Amino acid sequence: MRKYIYALAGGALMLGAGGAWGGCAFDNTVPLKSLTAGFEAWKAVTGAMSECGNVEAELDQEFRTKQPAAFAANPALYQIGGVSNGTFTPLYDAKTIRPLDDLVAKYGGQLKPNQLITLDGQVWAVAMMVNAQHLMYRSDILSDLGIAAPTNYDEVLAAAQAIQDAGVVDYPLGGTYKAGWNLAQEFVNAYFGHGGDFVDADNMPTVNNQMGMDTLALMKALSAYMDPEYLASDSTYVQQQFQQGKIAMANLWASRAAAMDDANESQVVGKVTMAAAPMGPAESASTLWWDGIVLAANMSDEEADAAFRVAMEGIDSEMVMANNDAAVWLIDGYVPGMSAAGAAATAADGARPYPSATWMGLMHTALGNGIAAYLTGEKDAATTLADIEAAYTQAAQEAGLL
Repeated sequence: MRKYIYALAGGALMLGAGGAWGGCAFDNTVPLKSLTAGFEAWKAVTGAMSECGNVEAELDQEFRTKQPAAFAANPALYQIGGVSNGTFTPLYDAKTIRPLDDLVAKYGGQLKPNQLITLDGQVWAVAMMVNAQHLMYRSDILSDLGIAAPTNYDEVLAAAQAIQDAGVVDYPLGGTYKAGWNLAQEFVNAYFGHGGDFVDADNMPTVNNQMGMDTLALMKALSAYMDPEYLASDSTYVQQQFQQGKIAMANLWASRAAAMDDANESQVVGKVTMAAAPMGPAESASTLWWDGIVLAANMSDEEADAAFRVAMEGIDSEMVMANNDAAVWLIDGYVPGMSAAGAAATAADGARPYPSATWMGLMHTALGNGIAAYLTGEKDAATTLADIEAAYTQAAQEAGLL
């Protein structure tokens, strides 16, 4: 098996700029903008950054498609970016983010070694949290129906059938199957669960095999218990399905866990339990991710200095203590709670880190563009996987990887 070893060395929501208040240690006078995802952890971090004044935070679930061009502009359209394993790589490859060593030395004395994302001897990002997709389920429904918490996908499918037969929710399962990035990520999770690897030592694709076919078959079997519009279903959609009492189970991001108990928007407070991601035939069917902060290359040193100071205010201990359950934080002051139980259990089960590599970005795109044709019946499994490998191969040749 090819091993990947890593060391941690929708719509947009706008948070307006304003004067410094609250917990910010300085009054920022440099106008700054950030572009991040929109889940609870980023709301907390960007809210804390905005306390420093002159910070405009854009939270958008489509951030991954907007960041490359926005950071490539000169000057960059945003000074601060929120990234993860997968969204960091395109920015790094395009050289549109700056190394942070000097700023870490100047303002990052509180950072832990495992927060520093280092490549080629330089720090390029600061991680603030770890994330994983894991099983969330309605404990009241499973208890009422006498169903044990599923630990593998055979048990998930059996539980889904029992829940459907009972007719207690609209759909037994939710799934982040939105065509594109989300759908590809579901394949990545399940394919790792089958023990698969995506490329060989020469970067040639290795998904058109029995494990790939079994992965597609599992995804299709699961989709039968979902909202028929599952190809439009992203993380926010599944979160809202849970909160509105429409589904009973889903493999959803740990960063969404706290929202289940938000009495302002959830009808299922205290009823959703977090557990380890289901096991595949070979290993855990999930991936481990980090989320963190990068700075654009195309801005002045004055802006970079201010942006880093603001970012450090966003990921300090005060923010964590006020938002403890919003994420599995890597920051001092964090006390793991019930919301972190699923992510911790998934990591303990040996979930692999998502590969931060150029080839993985190309493979992810090919998967996201190709899998829907199988789920809709347009192509069979063998044709789908062959076409995905062909699309990856062409992209990898153009990128000089083959």
